Amino acid sequence: MSRFLFVVPPLVGHVNPAVAVAAELSGRGHHVTWAGHPGILVELAGRAEIHACDVPRELRRPPGLRGMAALHYLWQDFLVPLARTMAPGVERAVAAFRPDVIVADQQALAGALAAERLGIPHATSATTSAEFSAALAGMPKVEEWIGRQLSGLRDAFGDPSRTHDLRFAPDLVLAFTTVALAGDCAVPPQTRFVGPALAHRPDPVPFPWEWLDPGRHTVLISLGTANTGLGGRFLVECAAAVRDRAERVQAVIADPGGVLGEVEDPDVLAMPRIPQLALLPRASAVICHAGHNTVAESLLHGVPLVVAPIRDDQPVVAAQVAAAGAGIRVRFGRSDRHTIGAAVDAVLDDPRYRDAAEHVRESFRAAGGAASAATHLEACAAGQHEERGRP
Repeated sequence: MSRFLFVVPPLVGHVNPAVAVAAELSGRGHHVTWAGHPGILVELAGRAEIHACDVPRELRRPPGLRGMAALHYLWQDFLVPLARTMAPGVERAVAAFRPDVIVADQQALAGALAAERLGIPHATSATTSAEFSAALAGMPKVEEWIGRQLSGLRDAFGDPSRTHDLRFAPDLVLAFTTVALAGDCAVPPQTRFVGPALAHRPDPVPFPWEWLDPGRHTVLISLGTANTGLGGRFLVECAAAVRDRAERVQAVIADPGGVLGEVEDPDVLAMPRIPQLALLPRASAVICHAGHNTVAESLLHGVPLVVAPIRDDQPVVAAQVAAAGAGIRVRFGRSDRHTIGAAVDAVLDDPRYRDAAEHVRESFRAAGGAASAATHLEACAAGQHEERGRP
């Protein structure tokens, strides 16, 4: 049996897929442990063995950042400080656990740096396909700037003699998507498309299942936990769009900021947290911010989407949804009840959207998810065992 160290950032959407893969490996008898912020890992990974890593005290981005300003913040104020702060904790975890393979999230660069400096095989956990999209191909100066950020981290914590991109491990890259959604993108040859990896998640709060009307379409609406301070107006417009067609549509809205209040009328149910995975089999459509996890979970259930990207990788994922024919993209900042309502009508009434969503679903199922990812990681570890002369 092998030893796998998962290194993750303090981001729910990046931890959840890793939890599913770790559970699969543990079920096969392997020894798994974690390096990251204990607060989020205790909540999501349960009673797993955790090696605590510090994270910067202030990771809350200023509201309203978009475009290049958001990209600049992502690297200079989030990814680079996170790598520097996590690096000592990751090194302690490696010394204590002695892993055969380090599985490092693409945004937890401290894991990749430790692996290359210590000569440990490692795999990249790519929870979003944005890095495969070549979105910056026409901006060489931006790519050069990102390269300098990575080089600075490598000089401080990695192996300066190495030249590969730290975001793509030379041994294995696990992409939690498929070509059916990501499109014909350029990926390193060591990339394996495994589709979404879902782990059992306990329902955060009791849900009034009797509220759902089986005679109407159920639309789930969520903007993710990281966008709580930005989504007020959009959620209000979504609720209005649903009420405009209440004779055939009802909505369950994740409203962590309490913008809509504790609403439970016959047409709209708003709650701080919703059991999204449990609700998806009953959903006819999803309105979301094009966060990769929400998109992947929706399409794994064959549910078409209305996507309103806000920032980061979301415009890339939204473009992929639209190109795949599995949903409609609307403008987050400008869409009103009429625009949103028209998009909901389209994905509910035009069978092409559901057909495309089901096509992506079949590709996800064929890719294998957590089981496939675990098998690839076992092969990575087996190669290391052979090098060490172990059975």
